[in-house]
Parts: sequence; C-alpha cells; structure tokens
Amino acid sequence: MAKPKIAFFCQHCGYESPKWLGKCPSCGQWNSFAEEIVAPVARNSSSTRKSASPVSLELVRTAEEDRILIPDEELNRALGGGLVRGSLVLLAGEPGIGKSTLLLQTALQLQHLQILYITGEESEQQIRMRADRIGLTHPAFYLLAETDMQAIMKVVHQLKPDLIFVDSIQTMASPMLGSPAGSVGQIRECAAIWQEYAKSSHTAVILVGHITKDGLIAGPKVLEHIVDTVLQFEGDRQYVYRLLRTVKNRFGASFELGVYEMAERGLRPVSQPSALFLHQKEEVFSGSAVAATLEGIRPLLVEVQALVTPSLYGTPQRTVSGLDLRRLQLLLAVLEKRGGFHLHTQDVFLNIVGGLHIEDPALDLAVVAALLSSFEDLSISPSTCFAGEIGLSGEIRAISRPAQRIAEAARLGFQRIYLSRYNQDIPPRPEIEVIPVGRVEELYQRLFQG
Repeated sequence: MAKPKIAFFCQHCGYESPKWLGKCPSCGQWNSFAEEIVAPVARNSSSTRKSASPVSLELVRTAEEDRILIPDEELNRALGGGLVRGSLVLLAGEPGIGKSTLLLQTALQLQHLQILYITGEESEQQIRMRADRIGLTHPAFYLLAETDMQAIMKVVHQLKPDLIFVDSIQTMASPMLGSPAGSVGQIRECAAIWQEYAKSSHTAVILVGHITKDGLIAGPKVLEHIVDTVLQFEGDRQYVYRLLRTVKNRFGASFELGVYEMAERGLRPVSQPSALFLHQKEEVFSGSAVAATLEGIRPLLVEVQALVTPSLYGTPQRTVSGLDLRRLQLLLAVLEKRGGFHLHTQDVFLNIVGGLHIEDPALDLAVVAALLSSFEDLSISPSTCFAGEIGLSGEIRAISRPAQRIAEAARLGFQRIYLSRYNQDIPPRPEIEVIPVGRVEELYQRLFQG
C-alpha cells in the first residue's frame, strides 16, 4: 500500500508547502499552515482529451443569459437582474447574520422551480421550524442533510433540481481526499465539483460561506476565483438592518447594494433605504450632517454624527463606527494643517447612523461638516446634505454620478446640497440648490460665517 502524500497548506490563502512554515511566503500570515493528506484525483488524460483550437473573436456567438427572476427585488439587484442559470454563487457572512434565513425564504418563494436544499449544519427539523416561522411552503422543495460529496452528487443526478442551495461549503467533504471538512484542499475540491456540475447541467448553485474574524471569506482565495458571483451579507447584529453587497459578479455590476430589515417572519427587503437611515429629530443639534453617498449605482443618504470635546487625558481618543479609522485620522490632519482648526487636543467620536459601513469617498465632506459643527457647537440645517471627497491639500474633489445624488436628495425633501465646484455639467433642479465649494475653509465660511 502506497504511503499517502502529506502536504502543508496555508489556511488563509491556500499556499502549498512540503513542510511546515511559521510564516506563509504568499500572504505573510503567521502560524497558518495545517497538515493535510493529498490524494491523487483521477482526471481525463491528455491523450484522450480533445485538444482546443483558437477561434476568431468575430465568429464567437453570444446569447443573452438565461436568468431566474427572484421575487426579492433586493437580491435581484445584487445579482445584476436575476440569477443566471449555470452560475455558481457564493454568499458569505458572519455567523448569525441571517444567511440561512435569506436563502431559505428565497427558495420558498420560487414556487415554479424544483429546489434542493443541502444542509450540513442543521437538521431537517431545524429547517422546517425556520420555514414555519417564515410562513411559506413549497410543494417541490427537497431537503438533504448530508456532508459527503459522493452521496450528495448521487442524489443530485437522480433528482435533477432546477436550483441548488448548499449550506455551507465549509461542511462539505470529498472522500477522494483524506483531509477533514473545511480544510483548504476540501473547500477547493468541493467548489470545483459544484462548478463542474453547474456548468455542465446549466443549473444554478448557491453556496454559503463563512467569514473569518478579520471579515474575510474563510478558505483559500481560489474559492472566490472559482465562483461567478460573490455576495457578502453584513450588518451589526444589534441593529435590524442587513446589507447585501456584491463583491464580484461576472454577469453584472459589482459593488451593488441590497438592504434588508430583520423582522419576526424573516428578512424584509427595503426598497427605499435612505429614509430609514435618516434620523427624524424634533430638535436640531450640533455635530450632525447628512451625506449623499453611492453604493454601486444606488444613491443612499445617511446621517453622520460627530462629537468633538476637549480631551481629559494625555492622548486624545479617536473612536469611529461605520468608517475606516485611518480615513478619519486623515481628515483630522487636513483640518489641522490646511484649515487651521486645532483638533489635536480634542477627543473625536464619529458614528454612521444605522450600523452602516460606508466606503464611498464622497462621505468625506459630510464627515468634515459634522466635525466642524461639533467643534464650533453650531448646528447644520436638517435640509442640507453633502457629497464630496477631501484631498490632502484641503481641496474638495469631484465625485462620480452627482446627478443621481442630487435627485435622491431632492426626492427626500432636501433644499441644499454642497458639492465640489469641479463637478461640471450638473443639470439644474428647481427644488434643490446646489452650492459649489472648492476648499474646506470655504465650506466653513459658507456654513457658519455666511
């Protein structure tokens, strides 16, 4: 009997090494190598495989993707207009965020399709209890509680479903490999099996994936390369809102955003999210500003709250929620150096209302406005919003899609919006005033001295 081959794999990026290493030479992670048994997998030999030949691009025929329209418009938006048949989709998120709930209610809504729901983490009884809570039934919904890929594929070939859900890919294991489920080799092999089946049978497959404590998708990076679409389900579990972000999509635009509200009977899609994230206040306080951001091609207005107060300790505090801390530090340095505002002795606390995490650079102008408002203890009119990127020299740079941001602000009843003066060809709208500004000093003068 041949001795099994042993290799060491980085659990972060999938790098293979014949011996254990303290630091991965590929991704730089420490103590990430784990021992796995590598078994040879039978493949088609090169002698029997039909060789490929080059084809002229002009002779290649294209066709519209055959999509499955989902009743959930937010999920349709994230997928780029529906689920493409034969595609492999990865839905990632932290434990307890609502991934299984989203998949189950999506499956139960597709009454005209035969569904196979494969679970490796929950029993049939647990799935039934969740379905009863959602309040939906499906006559052609089949459950399979199994983790062995060989047994799963046997059922799949017998049933031939229209749509397959796998919860989760980290629990699946192929008997061709000796390593345990969740290892780099198993995740890579199981994902390759699902990809081959999806393409050959023209069946859409949705995989659930876990994320690490660093917010990255667990398993080798090759998993994200194999799949056609990567969706990330995120949100603060202390809030009822959940965000579905499109990280990768071969059949549509990336960085799209779907918004959900966690309710008693499952996840409820939110078609107009801007109104939810704008806090309705009876009184106007300092340190609050509204940002006209853009998630993908979807405009989203959010409230930025700032608190600037003299530091009682030797080192001023910098606390932020919903924004990268390094971005806040950069903006504070710009205000200190270019604007002459002495914030180095102040504690700064910043929060994006609703538990959102915004990466749009156009958020900068609202952050600066909120900081200056709290620093001077002067309020900003609640009918005013902001959209602009701050440069290191203190200039306010142009942003993308200003017309969409202005239209969303006008729809929600805002009367003024501050934009960069470098944004050109903005169509005028009689219901909202566009105020161009070029530097942070000019913003301060117009807000608090004009």
